[in-house]
Amino acid sequence: QVQLVESGGDLVQPGGSLRLACGVSGVTFRIYDVGWYRQAPGKQRESVANMTARGNDDYTDDVKGRFTISRDNAANTFYLQMASLKPGDTAVYYCNVNRILAGMYFEYWGQGTQVTVSS
Repeated sequence: QVQLVESGGDLVQPGGSLRLACGVSGVTFRIYDVGWYRQAPGKQRESVANMTARGNDDYTDDVKGRFTISRDNAANTFYLQMASLKPGDTAVYYCNVNRILAGMYFEYWGQGTQVTVSS
């Protein structure tokens, strides 16, 4: 079955850095688009960063210049490097893989990892 296993969430001080990782199994990873989402308490889940199977990336405005998404197709893993973290980045972060195949949309989610930015 498809599994997405996240790691890297932690408590970090404002201005600090973290790297999240999402290990993927059960799909042909290299043909999937990937993304990171986050959900803060009392808020809806929002897209943070996405990368297509071809390697094109985009970011929500709030994280541009601070976060970087990357992927390692050989390792079936993708990452979110986060820098200059702010308290407003505090949320549960979820990884996602998705693709359209024969007109059908497939997506899978990780279990979430907590990122807390606080002094």
